Amino acid sequence: MGDIAEDEASFYSNAEDYWREVPPTVDGMLGGYGSISSIDINGSKAFLQKFLGEGEGKTSPVCALDCGAGIGRISKRLLLPLFQTVDLVDVTQEFLDKAKPYLGEEAKRVGNYFCCGLQDFKPENGRYDVIWIQWVIGHLTDEHLVSFLRRCQKALRPNGLVVIKDNVSYEGVVPDEVDSSVCRDLDIVRRLVDSAGLRIVHEEQQMNFPKEIYQVHILALR
Repeated sequence: MGDIAEDEASFYSNAEDYWREVPPTVDGMLGGYGSISSIDINGSKAFLQKFLGEGEGKTSPVCALDCGAGIGRISKRLLLPLFQTVDLVDVTQEFLDKAKPYLGEEAKRVGNYFCCGLQDFKPENGRYDVIWIQWVIGHLTDEHLVSFLRRCQKALRPNGLVVIKDNVSYEGVVPDEVDSSVCRDLDIVRRLVDSAGLRIVHEEQQMNFPKEIYQVHILALR
């Protein structure tokens, strides 16, 4: 039992150590693939806009949470243009410090900057219309991902959405020793979502990414 706890502790601490050495830039946030940022944002915007608006079942564009926000790349290009208020959560304080100047004038519409790992983060109940979780679920153990998604569900406003956007492996769980993360296949991700009591209401693959990286899928959950 002690070994499991020790492995888990090093899984998280090694990831924190890795990110502390990453430059607080768009290229740093994207692991050297800064060139794909616009393709990524455009795909996310087209996906999200299917849900936003007025009317029955639509998600209000009031308050969003950017999980694993880094310097605020997604907040700046995707969430702040669509929502009145955005909160950022990231495990690396240097990234959040950089987010304020990076977001510029729009930083005044940021509600909160939370420095916390998602395994420990407790979003406020009933606060968010959209909780955006991109390229960060691989830094959570299965158990912590399920419990975080359950907390996210409670943090949603009526008709709110949790969105996961991440790489998926071809089969099974593929560990990455460099940044201390894992890449799960789509069936495993779906099973963990189901375990959290959420259902997938829409799912798409992000197109036009470099061939050498794992496929990226976007899942909208309620």
